[in-house]
Amino acid sequence: MDEVVLFNPGDSIGNFHDYHEAVQTAQIYQARHTDSGHVLVVESEKGEPSFDIFLAESQLNNGQTGHAASEKYRISKKL
Repeated sequence: MDEVVLFNPGDSIGNFHDYHEAVQTAQIYQARHTDSGHVLVVESEKGEPSFDIFLAESQLNNGQTGHAASEKYRISKKL
């Protein structure tokens, strides 16, 4: 079952069209920023393949779902 989450796209650490490049970059980011918490590679729910990297703490909660800049993403990998 997929987990769909909301993020503000402006909080993205990076945007990639290649999944493996996104995962590799997320692993490098996590290794360099060990105090950052979980790093997530997420896939945009838009038509084209697009992968973003976010910190788990940047996830918008239910109280913020009405935020105009929020977008839905599907978690692809949690590091």
